[in-house]
Amino acid sequence: MIRLTLRQLEILEAVAHHGSFSRASKDVHLTQPAVSMQIKQLEESLGLPLFEHVGKKIHLTEAGKETLATSHAIGRELDNLEHTLADLRGLKGGTLKVSVASTASYFAARLMALFRQVHPEVRISLNVVNRAMLLQHLTNNSVDLALMGRPPEGLGLTAQPFMDNPLVVIASPSHPFAKIRNIPLARLAEEPLVGREPGSGTRGAVENVFAEHGLELKVAMEMNKNEAIKQAVEAGLGLGVVSLHIVQSELASGELCVLDVQGFPLMREWYLVQREGKRLSPAARAFSEFVLSEAKHAAQLDATAS
Repeated sequence: MIRLTLRQLEILEAVAHHGSFSRASKDVHLTQPAVSMQIKQLEESLGLPLFEHVGKKIHLTEAGKETLATSHAIGRELDNLEHTLADLRGLKGGTLKVSVASTASYFAARLMALFRQVHPEVRISLNVVNRAMLLQHLTNNSVDLALMGRPPEGLGLTAQPFMDNPLVVIASPSHPFAKIRNIPLARLAEEPLVGREPGSGTRGAVENVFAEHGLELKVAMEMNKNEAIKQAVEAGLGLGVVSLHIVQSELASGELCVLDVQGFPLMREWYLVQREGKRLSPAARAFSEFVLSEAKHAAQLDATAS
């Protein structure tokens, strides 16, 4: 019979995440020798090595990968148990962990504020991250829910659309294109573009539409923050493609304008995403229902305020 402890699995996950015993030791509040000893004991219990050294780096063996996957599964089941017991106790409040794509943060804060008005007893942990990190949070089961663009297939996720997310081309009002209507996409391809980093949802959508028209996307400047893109476009450094939700105030003040480009706006959707089979806590269920019913109203309030 395999004998192991949850603490050993926690240490395994930390070492696998950091790829380092020393960095993992800080996460689990142990000395490096203590971390090494715990891993050694776990390996002895399983009868196989979990890590191998390649140069100066350590990597999971096949046995390590299988053990890590089982550790994640155990964590999910314990999380489900906690939520089930909370239901049985009739627990009010609780903690809600949500990760939000950086582009969605502009309306997510308003959404959270409205949710808190209805459920002031819920403690909320909100992480605003890029798409890659958000998917990692979902894969690791470290959040209850995520607000993002359509997630990729094959990751064991369920996604429900809750609001339109139109992508528009923005420019400085002084740009020559600002007064032109029905701009061909080929003309847009000739202009310097200030874009998001590879891997972002917005970047992927723009790449797809250019590829569909046989055009090459040439990004003159890459930025991982929407605020930086807006500032660069305002300064006349190029054109940008962003969610309409993030430029409401700049459009109202006249600092930016939306160009009339063929094929735009690109109509996408925001999704409420969770792991398949995840049993949501009462707080997470309440937030899920709130998002699906109230998100559009919250976005309209933000647009009105701007």
